[in-house]
Amino acid sequence: MTDTNIANKDTASIRWGIVGAGRIARRFADSLTHVEGARLAGVWSRREEPARALAEAFDARAFADFDALLANIDALYIATLQDSHPAYALRAFAAGKPVLCEKPAAVNARELQRMIDAARSANVLFMEAMKPPFYPLYRRLREHLQNDPIGEIGLVRAGCSMANVPLDHPSFSLEAGGGALLDIGIYEAFLAVDWLGEPLDVQTIGRLGATGVDVFASLNVRHERGIAQLFCGLDLQGRGDALIGGTLGTVTIHENWWNPSRASIVYTDGRRIELDEPFTGGGLNYETAHFCELLRAGETESPVMPHAMSMRMIAIIDAARRDLNLTFPFETD
Repeated sequence: MTDTNIANKDTASIRWGIVGAGRIARRFADSLTHVEGARLAGVWSRREEPARALAEAFDARAFADFDALLANIDALYIATLQDSHPAYALRAFAAGKPVLCEKPAAVNARELQRMIDAARSANVLFMEAMKPPFYPLYRRLREHLQNDPIGEIGLVRAGCSMANVPLDHPSFSLEAGGGALLDIGIYEAFLAVDWLGEPLDVQTIGRLGATGVDVFASLNVRHERGIAQLFCGLDLQGRGDALIGGTLGTVTIHENWWNPSRASIVYTDGRRIELDEPFTGGGLNYETAHFCELLRAGETESPVMPHAMSMRMIAIIDAARRDLNLTFPFETD
């Protein structure tokens, strides 16, 4: 059940715990210092020294085991490799703890559904940490298009490919559920679903690398309201912007579009609108503040990142992996 000391109390300070002690865990801890009424209370990782260092840097406690961490927090942020996300989330739900889970929340739809079902059964808040929709620029863009639309939106084009990922990075690990689709493509899947709705058909071409994971993939996705053209990669450089196309104009979210701060709107009547909304706190603070608001209100699902959104996103990735004949060793029929 939702902690009654948190729900419906605007002034409650939410004690956060982090499982994991890598780069994204530290970025979350940094961002948390920009969230009013929230603090880092504890860290646990299988790697003891990094966990202790992270905890000490933010005046928190490093716990000896995961269950002890759960007993001393109000909400959990999962910052481990994606193959382990379901296991930690299910244990947190069993302990009655809300979970903000780093993307992708799970490596396939079956595991994600298990997490959603467990969260609903425990009546606790669960949200995938998909950051772009919470940024000031993205929210302002949504508001602007409500008042001055670009017509019927039917195209999303987005992508990111990074050629400088170290070969020892977990993205190249088949055993950990790595690959460009899950590490990067999940962002593009979000953008497509957010503007075009339910994915209906996915066509994918791509390449598998020496370790067996996808190192580049190009997707054409037919949605209920249009077409998405997406790409992601680990061996080519293709950092870029995103395009949203409508019958009356286009939106360009300038790079890096997944950390949005600038957008240009060009209308077919010749008008051009520039939006500029810098972000603070590393960016993760916006999704975390939203999660805290939901937690205080006693909610169990986000209206911005609902469970259905996460399921639609992972459905695209699942279909793309099927096209590439990519399965992970831990996946069973």
